[in-house]
Amino acid sequence: MNTVDAAYHTVHDYLGGSESLGPRVGISPAVLRNKVNRPADKAEKRHHLTLEEAVRIAGISGDFRMLKAWANEAGFLLVKAPDGVGECDMGMLEKVAAFMVASGMFGKEIYDSLADGRVDQAEVGRVEDAGNHVMTEVAEVVQRMKGMAQ
Repeated sequence: MNTVDAAYHTVHDYLGGSESLGPRVGISPAVLRNKVNRPADKAEKRHHLTLEEAVRIAGISGDFRMLKAWANEAGFLLVKAPDGVGECDMGMLEKVAAFMVASGMFGKEIYDSLADGRVDQAEVGRVEDAGNHVMTEVAEVVQRMKGMAQ
């Protein structure tokens, strides 16, 4: 998903849409709708979402698809910092297990993609998504270990 689509879905998927989210972020509902809608003719678009507004929308909605899309478009993986300062053995074990599950899913996507002897773009996308998920899990394990270090 690109950042424009992510902004559109963030606003429209919010409970109550722009009518509910707009006042919470200090933008009139109609203007917010215009900022994220995609007109047929780009020259028609008069309202543009600013970075400050996007940050406010993500913070209030709790929906970080715009941030994830931007990171992805720039070739970065986005990893949420773990909640809390300390880490217990069980939490770390769960995170390592999540990495192992993600690794298995990555392998399965590769296997499924190669099973018929050819690879299409949809299969490449699924492998890429699964690979990004593995890398995110690895980064989270490392972050948690850093939090445990004394």
